[in-house]
Amino acid sequence: MASVSAEQTMGATATHRKILVLAAGQDISEDVIDRFGPNAQIERVATLEAAQQRLKEVNFELVVADPSFVASMNEAGGTNANLRLLLETIGQGVCIFDSTGALQWDNPRMRSYPRDLVERIGEACQRTIRDHEKENSNATPAHARARRFSFVAGEDQHFDVTITPVVEESGRIARFSCVVWDVTHSRRLQQKIDAIDLAGRELVRLDVETTAGMDVEERLRLLERKILRYLHDLLHFDNFAVLLIDKKTNRLEMVLQHGMCAASRDLDIFASTENNGISGYVAATGRSYICHDTANDVRYLQGLEQARSSLTVPLRLHDRLIGVLDIESDKSAAFNEDDRQFAEMLARYVALALNMLDLLIVERYESTGQLADDVIDEIAGPLNDIVTEAGTLVEEFIGNDELRHRLHAIIDSVDTIKKKVRTVATPRSGILGRHGDSTEKDPLLEGKRILIADDEETIRETIGGVLRGKGCDVTLARDGAEAIGFLESKPFDLLLADIKMPLKNGYEVFAAARETYPNIAVMLMTGFGYDPNHSIVRARQEGLNAVLFKPFKVDQLMTEIRAAFKPAE
Repeated sequence: MASVSAEQTMGATATHRKILVLAAGQDISEDVIDRFGPNAQIERVATLEAAQQRLKEVNFELVVADPSFVASMNEAGGTNANLRLLLETIGQGVCIFDSTGALQWDNPRMRSYPRDLVERIGEACQRTIRDHEKENSNATPAHARARRFSFVAGEDQHFDVTITPVVEESGRIARFSCVVWDVTHSRRLQQKIDAIDLAGRELVRLDVETTAGMDVEERLRLLERKILRYLHDLLHFDNFAVLLIDKKTNRLEMVLQHGMCAASRDLDIFASTENNGISGYVAATGRSYICHDTANDVRYLQGLEQARSSLTVPLRLHDRLIGVLDIESDKSAAFNEDDRQFAEMLARYVALALNMLDLLIVERYESTGQLADDVIDEIAGPLNDIVTEAGTLVEEFIGNDELRHRLHAIIDSVDTIKKKVRTVATPRSGILGRHGDSTEKDPLLEGKRILIADDEETIRETIGGVLRGKGCDVTLARDGAEAIGFLESKPFDLLLADIKMPLKNGYEVFAAARETYPNIAVMLMTGFGYDPNHSIVRARQEGLNAVLFKPFKVDQLMTEIRAAFKPAE
């Protein structure tokens, strides 16, 4: 509760808050009310009884009272029982400090907070007086603005405090009324969200350099170790499985796991709501599922050997379900709604990491296939010479069956060498089963000059590799400024730029490209709905060809690029 006189004002710190004003008649001026900001939801009541009733019905964040109500509480024999009840039952800490920063009064909620918080508020009151005197050294104002502070007290508890000075007619601050919110839960949630976001960005850094020399299994194990580390450090869980949907059979294939029993890896689970466990249900519906007690949940199928509860969330690649992330615990009711939210966030990054790994696997096999062709071309002559020489010797040593048999074995070995090189180099599909097409150049795209601008190396290198395989002339830019520099130095047929980049953002690069080359095709990329200043809307009005929301599929990328180059009908 804050006590405010007719001459006092407050800073506009209550935007979007619900505020209850307790005043008889017009004791609190409209000018004071206006200072809460245009979006504050303000409700007035004239009596303490009405205030008590509304506080029971609505969760107000701030109560503003005329000083006469507060004064009546401290007058000898004039204590108002209803006002005292109001102050003692309000959901926030309320306290009054004198001009020296000493506590005069606090309500029960305030007394439940760590006592070092009182010291911090007292120091803030003294700083407020010093600032007030500096700001008004040549004047005698009748008011002082409210100030907002954030403190950490006790054992890492977080508090937001609004300190409102009470100013006498002389301009001297006589005391302070303070309202204290315990924001520990929301701050810790935000800290964990920030940590998960940072971990997710690290999770998708499966670039070519990091995974050089690794086969598919080694890359999957690297991803598995990263997921385990983040689950343990951030969510404090150690047992998980990642299951991907086989597009052809609709079966859930376990590609990553830690701590799961051997029997769980052989289960035939399909993306279906019936008789396919929790993972099948989540894969079919796209809805997360918390199992508080595995013994009493008919959907649960054995994962962790001594599992008591589980949390299963979907893996999504933009608009497509690709599988599920299943986390299990040996404790009952180990998961809550906060865990669900965090797991869903991490799952989006896991899906993106799997997608990037998928692209890298395909890129590796495609490039390996080209390398194998080059190797076979180089060794074809010597191999043929060996076969020819061996054939001649077979004819010369008629009657020596043992030697002839050895020579035939040499000829067969040479043929086997050729076949094995071809087999090893055959391009394979990625782990998500999306790639079956060859790397034949696309007549529509061959020779097209494409500029790719993205500060994420993994993304620009992967997209660049795919487009080079289609015959495009690709230039890569690490940020918006470098992209604009390339645009100024040479012409391009297509610009593919991320919206969020250092130095210059995607819209600025788009504007520079259209200014230099009015007919250039432009596509913007954005992650998780990021669109500062409505860049997409503005760009679309100015002729943007397409928007790609990360993570996107290679097929989707190629469809949009081909559409950009097709002649208008």
